[in-house]
This record gives sequence, C-alpha cells and structure tokens, in this order.
Amino acid sequence: MHVYRLGTMFDKKEALKTLGVESGGVGIMAKKMELLYFFIKDLKCPAANILKQDALSIGADLAVPGGVILCEKEVYDCILIGTRKHMEILSKKELAQPFGLKVVASELQKFLKTKEHSRQIMGVINANDDSFFEGSRFLENDAILKIKQMLDEGADIVDIGAVSSRPGAKTVSELVEFERMKPICDAVSTEKLFQKATFSVDSYTPEVVEYALNSGFRLINDITGASDEAIIKLAVKYDVKLCIMHMQGTPQTMQNNPQYDDVMVEVSQFFEERISRCEALGMKRENIILDVGLGFGKSLEHNLTLIKNMAHFKVFGCEVLVGASRKSMIDKIVSSKPEERLPGTLAIHLKAIENGASIVRCHDVKEHVQALAVWEKLQ
Repeated sequence: MHVYRLGTMFDKKEALKTLGVESGGVGIMAKKMELLYFFIKDLKCPAANILKQDALSIGADLAVPGGVILCEKEVYDCILIGTRKHMEILSKKELAQPFGLKVVASELQKFLKTKEHSRQIMGVINANDDSFFEGSRFLENDAILKIKQMLDEGADIVDIGAVSSRPGAKTVSELVEFERMKPICDAVSTEKLFQKATFSVDSYTPEVVEYALNSGFRLINDITGASDEAIIKLAVKYDVKLCIMHMQGTPQTMQNNPQYDDVMVEVSQFFEERISRCEALGMKRENIILDVGLGFGKSLEHNLTLIKNMAHFKVFGCEVLVGASRKSMIDKIVSSKPEERLPGTLAIHLKAIENGASIVRCHDVKEHVQALAVWEKLQ
C-alpha cells in the first residue's frame, strides 16, 4: 500500500468519475473537496459570534480578531472558511439570523451559483505609434498582416484600438482615431476576417465604435467602463458584447498616487453600479464582460490583490477579462523592459485564469495559446 498527497484538482468531478465513484456520489463528494474562503468586511459583532458558532457546528470556521467574543468593537472583518457543502448549509441557515446575516447568506448564495465560462485568448493590435509596447504598434497594412498572424496562431478575439491608454498618454482627436481605424475596419469587413474570430473595438468614441460594429466587430472594449450611455446603447442596438473596465482617473492622471480604502470593495461596487446601468438600458447580462483594469489607477499592491482575489468577480455572472500583458507591474517585481516581460506576463495570466478569469488580453498570442493548453492539461 502507498499513500501520496494530491495536488489541487481543477476538475474534481472528472477525477471522481475516473476513480469509478457512483454517479450519485460524484456531485456530493466534489462539494466536499472544494475549500472556499470568504472575506466579510464590517460584520456586526453579534453576527460574528453567531456565524462563528454556526460554522463550527457543521465543521466550518470563521476566523475573527481577538475581542469579538466580548464585543469590544461594533464591527469586525472576518474570514469564513469551509467547503462548498458547508457554504450551501450556511447560506440557508443564516437566512433566519439577525444582525445582517441575511445579507451574508444572500451573498454566499450568489457565489455558489456562479458558472464557468470557456477560456479565450484576445490578441492586441494598437493602431497607433505611441503605445507603451513598441511590438504592438501596427498601422494599416501592417495591422492587417498582424491580425492574420494572430488568427493563424489561435486568437479567439482580436482587440483593435487606435488611441494609446498608457499612463500619461497624449489625447488624440476623434478624427485622428477614426482615420487610423477606418482602413483596418474596411479590411476586416472586405476580407470577412470577422468570420474567423470575434473582433473587438478598443474605443469609447461612439462614431468609431459604430463604424467598427458595421464592419463586423462584435465586442466593444471600453476603458471608461460604460461611462457614456451612447456606448451602452450601441451595444444594445447591435446586440454585441461590452467590456466594462475599471479605471481610477484618466490615462493622463491614473498613476498619480492611486488610493483606495479597499480596492476589492470599490471595484466591486463600481461593477455593480455599471451592470445595473447597462441592464436598465436594455443590455443582457451575458453580453457584459468585466475587466478590473490592472495598471489603470492601481499600485502594484492593488494589482496583486485584484489578481489573487479575481474569483470574487465571477459573482456577477459575467465573463472576466484580465490584461497584464507586458505591463510595468512586472518591472516593479523584477526589473525589466517591456520587451523582456513575456515570462512575467504568462505567470500573471495563468494565475488569473486559475482564479476565475476567462479572457486573457495579450500581445503574444502564440505563446499564450501554448501556455494555456499546457496549463489545462495540468488541472
């Protein structure tokens, strides 16, 4: 007889089926194999004591600061620990409890209902001459050649923008943006490239966006997070997807000492408000993609917190996009120039996928397709 410790299993049900577990037991046991952690902010002291006891009674636990049992403060931050099965039990049990525990129960139920989305690679084309990574800049004919290369390499989505959003980038007129985008849109339409992959327009200018949508584009990548109702209305009119990105400030100001009380809470509240706004204007939730905006008004610590806890954003039921390709956060960890940051990019993106991201926005399609294929085999 031999015993060895198993690593993390991504597909627990498949592992149990391979073992030969009876079909009725697969779902039950899979829930017991997934350990979940929930951070609960500002939980009332009586609620913390009740939840602690309820959790312990079923084999779960609530990590609390010292002083909770004596209610030395009115509210406490806590970490709830347990299996998926434990959370299912608690999400029903706490519905009958006071002190705000009904809200905790409701939030747990939302998390338990989240679904998985298929993973996709989005290639980046910058139709300008000032994006931070020189290797991503392509104008007109060169852009078309690069698009075709990305398609051959396995890109599921191709994201094309004509205005740099790097920190401190110069503003560009709508006319210049349109003149840069028009020949690329025309080629995508004429050569029917949109039949080979999903094309995304990286813009928040309504005229540019609508021209792209009329050229076969099916996704709007809006770094302003749907701040302009005109963009939302275009997404509804053409029944296309809309990526809502969080950004603190503007590209010109966003990295001037970004501050948050709690970056997870503030980004989550932003998404909640923008999703409600989109739905009120007629958008279907399944057409909404969320992007936490790594590097857009975030310090290194903010970025790392968002990556480590990316699973949280699945609670909205939307696809989650991650875009850290060759960004300066890598330089802050290991000194490097943009052209040297592919290994760091892959490390971040694979961790983000592991934590719930389903769309990876990158400059290096071929390398990401290979890395993702190998990662999936290791799960």
